[in-house]
Order: sequence, then C-alpha cells, then structure tokens
Amino acid sequence: MTQPQTWPAPRARGPVQAVVEVPGSKSLTNRWLVLAALADGPSRIHRPLRSRDSERMVDALRALGAEVDTSADDVWSITPGPLRGGVDIDCGQAGTVMRFVPPLAALADGPVRFDGHETARSRPVGPVLDALRSLGVEVEGGPGLPYSVVGRGLVAGSHVEIDASASSQFVSALLLAAARFEEGLELRHNGSSLPSGAHLDMTVQVLEQVGVQVTRPDATTWRVAPGAVQGFEVTVEPDLSSAAPFLALAAATGGEVRLPGWPARTTQPGEQMREVLRTMGASAEPGPDGLLARGGPDGLRGADLDLSQIGELTPVVAALAVLAGGPTRIRGVGHLRGHETDRLAALETEISRLGGDVTQTDDGLEIRPAALRGATLQTYHDHRMAMFAAVVGAAVDGVLVEDVTTADKTFPGFDRAWERAVGVTR
Repeated sequence: MTQPQTWPAPRARGPVQAVVEVPGSKSLTNRWLVLAALADGPSRIHRPLRSRDSERMVDALRALGAEVDTSADDVWSITPGPLRGGVDIDCGQAGTVMRFVPPLAALADGPVRFDGHETARSRPVGPVLDALRSLGVEVEGGPGLPYSVVGRGLVAGSHVEIDASASSQFVSALLLAAARFEEGLELRHNGSSLPSGAHLDMTVQVLEQVGVQVTRPDATTWRVAPGAVQGFEVTVEPDLSSAAPFLALAAATGGEVRLPGWPARTTQPGEQMREVLRTMGASAEPGPDGLLARGGPDGLRGADLDLSQIGELTPVVAALAVLAGGPTRIRGVGHLRGHETDRLAALETEISRLGGDVTQTDDGLEIRPAALRGATLQTYHDHRMAMFAAVVGAAVDGVLVEDVTTADKTFPGFDRAWERAVGVTR
C-alpha cells in the first residue's frame, strides 16, 4: 500500500502578512444539497464547496434520483426527482452523508444500502437509525456503518425522542427531511447535553429560508410542520471553520491575516473563533475589506475555554494552546471522541510527540507550556488534525505532516493556500 507523502509544514520567519480566500461552507453546502433534493422544483447553489464531503453528498443524491449539475465550479443546479431505492451509497468519511441521507432514503421506494471508509464505521449514527425505526421505517444493521434503510415511499412522522449528546447532526438529519413526512415531526432531545448548538441554528435557518415552518416550544424540542420545500437560489457563505487556522496563523506569528467575504451575520460556529482569539490575547475584527486577524503585542496567553458549542474548532485552538505562555483548559468537548477519529486522543498523542505537556480529561484537554521540538505528526485521516499540525508548524521548526491532503475533505488545496499565507513558495 502506498504511504501518504510527508509535507514539511512551513515555518514563519516573522509576523505573517496575508490575504486568504477560504472556500464555501461545507455545513451549508451539504444542507442546501439535501433540501434541493427534497424541493418542489429546481434549485441553484452559488459558490458551493467542491470537496470530498460535498462530492459524496452529490453522489448520494444522484443515486437517489436527483439531477445534480456540478459542471460549473461557481454554481450547481439541482433538479429533484422521485426518490428511488435499490441503490448503494458510499459515505466516505462524510458524517453529513451517513446521518443526513438516511431520512431521505426512508422516503425512497426501496432499500438503500450505506457504507463508507473504514474510519467512518466507528462513528455514531444509531440515534438517527433508531429514530427512523420508531417512526415505522425498516432499518437493517447499525448502529454504525454498514446499514440499510428500506424506503416505502412515505414516512408518517408525528413524534420522536432521541439522545443527540454525541452529535447535533442527529437532530439536523431528521429536521431537514421532516417537512416531507406526512404529519411533519415533533422531535425532542432527551440526552444530558447538546453540543454544537450553532449548527442546529443553521439547520433551522436554512429550513425557514425554503418555506418550512419550524418552532421550538422549549430548548430541547423542535416542531416541523408538514409541507412543501420550496426550490431556491442561494449563495453559500465562506467556511468560517476552515478559516480558523488562518486566524490562528496571525495569532501564532504576531502578524495579520485578512479574510475577505466574512459575513456580517451568520449561524456558522466558526464565527466564535473571534472570541477565542480575544481571550488568548489576539484580535479579529470585521472591516470593509473583510475580517482582519492580528496577533497581540504580548503573544498568546493561556485560557479556560468552554468549546462545547464549537467543538470542531478544538484542534486549531489546541495548537494555539501549545504555543501559549500559560496553561489552557479546553472543556465541553468529550463528544469529539466520536468524530473522524478520537480527536482528544489524537491531540494528546501529537502534542506529546512535539514535547508538549498535555493531559486528557473526561471532557477535554489541559495543556501547559513546554519546550517544543520538531516531529512528524500524524493526521488520522482527519482534516482538522492536518490544520492543527500546520498551525504548530508555523511556529516550531522541523514539523512534518503525514498526509496533509486529508484537509481536502473540506478545504481543497489547503496545503498550497497555507504555504502562500506563510510566504513560502515551492
């Protein structure tokens, strides 16, 4: 088997000065794609993210009967069709595909079989599958990949309870399809915690934009009225989570990075990276030319950070914590053990490999200042771990990264964009 290439993470030789264009949001692109496949007419998505995850979603929707024209990079056209069964869907590593598509498969006219990359088979999907079972849908296999959903052309809907403590995607998956259920859906989360609330706000926002009625009687309940999903035309925001490592680059080097197109208002969790930077001694302020991130005059400082609602930012924040002058506690992110990899274990391993001082806790990490050394860092087929390694490598000599192209999952050409931002040409 061919071994992945090792990438020398470029070391910044001074404060970075860069302008970086980030691609469209993966989370929004895949939500819009799902809604387009359920809509009552054609839709057009401007500035979509073309990446491994979005391509897996496109392939899944085509298999189910939608016509998706992705021949142009800047606008995709989707024409919905009758949802069909008797097909196989390869989820790859895309959590949104393995969780968002099963409710669509329940509306198809036959069995839909799901599988994916071996690293995805340990990712939790069970609450979505159990919810479909409780709604009368036949599901074979589970609780993770592989499994099959046997569609009967309709889902009655009504009421369901799930524990979404491991991922807010379980809730989003059901909400996105619920308007097409005969009775709509009342969904109640009955777990102890609900991570990544910003992603749920995003789901509700996109539903409302296509004419779906969503109400929240209380903090753990959603009601979706039955009805049509309107065809739409929309422009996808830049991916603010993919922007996070470039904001961190400014903070880590005491430089400046500008990101054009930063939205004035957004439900993306990456917006909250601005507050993390302020807490750690840097800044990120919007202006007429985009968001400008600046490193602070006194360098990075440690902080006590609750990242429960923005867990996907944890690897980049951990990179800043490794470089900070004081201890950092990251908490509220125990659910990261069920992402592309066990991200807490991966971060503990790779920080230790760098000579860092780190302890894994029940719900996060404690990171203390230490003398760092160069090392070859693994990425675990996880795009966020590649971004962690790049940020550390900008401030530490001799960092090599195995399989940096895993970042193409959400940011195609990340390594080249990073080299340009750091000021390195190869």
